[in-house]
Amino acid sequence: MRLWTGCLFLFISVLLCSCDGEAEKPYLEISGGGFIFNYRIGEGFYGFVLKPGKTLPDDTEIVAEFENPEGGLPFTIRQIVRPELIQYMFRTPAVTGVVKNQPYQVKVMLLNKSTGQQLAEITKTFHSSIDQSDLPKKALTIGPGYHPNPALK
Repeated sequence: MRLWTGCLFLFISVLLCSCDGEAEKPYLEISGGGFIFNYRIGEGFYGFVLKPGKTLPDDTEIVAEFENPEGGLPFTIRQIVRPELIQYMFRTPAVTGVVKNQPYQVKVMLLNKSTGQQLAEITKTFHSSIDQSDLPKKALTIGPGYHPNPALK
């Protein structure tokens, strides 16, 4: 009987410890990210990987707002939370007007889809190590095989 009571106490202790640890973690954590430039096609974008710090509630979505380097409205990317995913990738469409070492802000929000209530928010800034003007004006290559662009001849 003592062994059984000891095992039960140990199980309850482990359960309580693991629950408290998750409660203190943030819902969302940005893991890596930055600007990517493809010199061959003269295009760039920026993005990041988002990892849940704890179990995300049902009926929620993640909204990322990327500052537009060219100015104007931010790029807004939405993803519905799916319990089987361990990370979410966010990236912009092709960007222009990127200036070297200038901060570009990203705001990430966890929203309840039904009510629109914001459950969490994080922000992060990214910097490019090169200037957009360093890229070629026209793509150097075309197609999936990176064939030379005939428009450059």
